Amino acid sequence: MNDPTGDRRLTTDNVHADRRFGVEHGGIHKPIHTSVQYGFDRVEDLIGVFQGTLKGGFNYARQGTPTTAALEAKITGLEQGFGSISFSTGMAAIAAIFLTLLRAGDHLVSSRYVFGNTNSVLGTIEGLGIAVDKVDACSVDAVAAAIRPTTRMVFVETIANPATQIPDLAAIGALCRERGLVYVVDNTITSPALFRPRDVQASLVVNSLTKTIAGHGEALGGAVTDTGLFDWSTYPNIFPAYRTGDAKGWGLQQLRKKGLRDMGGTLSSEQAHRISVGAETLTLRVARCSQTALTLARWLQQHPKIGAVHYPFLESHPQHARARQWFSGGSWLMGVELRDASTLVEVVNRLQLPIKATGLGDTRTLIIPVAPTIFWEAGPAARAAMGIAEGLLRLSIGLEEADDLIADFSQALG
Repeated sequence: MNDPTGDRRLTTDNVHADRRFGVEHGGIHKPIHTSVQYGFDRVEDLIGVFQGTLKGGFNYARQGTPTTAALEAKITGLEQGFGSISFSTGMAAIAAIFLTLLRAGDHLVSSRYVFGNTNSVLGTIEGLGIAVDKVDACSVDAVAAAIRPTTRMVFVETIANPATQIPDLAAIGALCRERGLVYVVDNTITSPALFRPRDVQASLVVNSLTKTIAGHGEALGGAVTDTGLFDWSTYPNIFPAYRTGDAKGWGLQQLRKKGLRDMGGTLSSEQAHRISVGAETLTLRVARCSQTALTLARWLQQHPKIGAVHYPFLESHPQHARARQWFSGGSWLMGVELRDASTLVEVVNRLQLPIKATGLGDTRTLIIPVAPTIFWEAGPAARAAMGIAEGLLRLSIGLEEADDLIADFSQALG
C-alpha cells in the first residue's frame, strides 16, 4: 500500500519547508512579496533571467515571486517531483497543460469520469482542433484501444468527482511509458497525503491547491508538478526556444512561459501565502476527514432511504481493492444516492450541519445535489454515461465529529 502519511518526513518536511530554503530575517514563514518588478545591479543578470541562464531570479511577478516560488518548492517536496509551477486556480493549471503542450491535430485520451469544468475545457480544446476521446479509464484496455498515432497525452483523476470511480492508475502509467505519452494525473481529491502519482509513473501531477492542500476554503490556487519521469527531449511539441539546457526542465519551462507569462494564469503572493500556511496541517486534516467519511459512509450504506453510497474504502466500491492498494485513506469525497430522487431538495434542506455550497476539501462538511447544479450543463445522457444518478448528493466531509454528522443525517432522512 502507498502510505505517505506513514512517512514521518512528509509532515516534518512540510511544516519546516520555508525555513529549509531560507527565510528573510529569521522568520518562520516566507513573507508575502508584493513587488511586481525585480531590479538587478547588473543588466547581465536581468538578461540572464530572461534567457533562463540565471536560475532563481525574478523579473516580473506574472511569472512568479519569491512567495510563489516557496510554495512551489513545498508542493514539489510533497509530490517528490522534479519541479512545480503554481497557478491562480486548479482549472488554470489544467488549461495550461492542454493549451501549451498540445497542438491542433493532436489527440488526447481522457477519463470520461472527470470534474465538470474539466469536461468543459475538453470541449473547448476540441473546438481548437485537438481531438479528444473520453473512455472508461477504470479499464486500461479502454485507454489502449483509444490510442492513435497522433495521441500525445492521457488525462485521469485519482478519484472521480462526484461518483468516485478510480482509474487503473498503474496499468495506464505503464502503457503511457511504453507508448511515450505524457501521463497527467489530477491528484486533487487524494493529495500527496494519501497518494503520489509518481508511484504510478505519472509525467505531470495536477493539484487544485484550493481544496485538500490549502484546506480552509479561503484561497484559490493550482499547481502542476513535473515528476521528472518523462523524457521531454522526445516530445515534438516543445518550442525550439525552450530546447536548451537539461531536457528535464523543458516541459515546465514551456508551461511557465506560455501558461503564466503569455496567458496570465498567475497565483498572487497573498494567495500563495495562505495556501502555504494551510498546507502545514495537510496530513492531519486528511487523516481525520478520511476516518470520519468512512464512518459516515458505513452508516449511510445501511439506511433504507439510501440507494447507494460511493466511497472508495467501502468494501462495496467497484475499485475498493485498487483504492486499498494505492491510497492510504479514502479522502473526504463521497457520493450518496437517495433511493427516491424526488426527495432530494427536502432532504438537503433538512440537514443542519453540512453547508449547502459548491466547493471541496474544506474544514466544514459541504453538500450539493449534483444533477441540477454542477453537472446540469452536461445533460441527462452525459450524466448517465458518467455514472451520475439524478438523486446523487456530493459530500465533502469536514472536521466535524462523525457522531454529529450521523445524527444530522438521521433526522434529515427520518
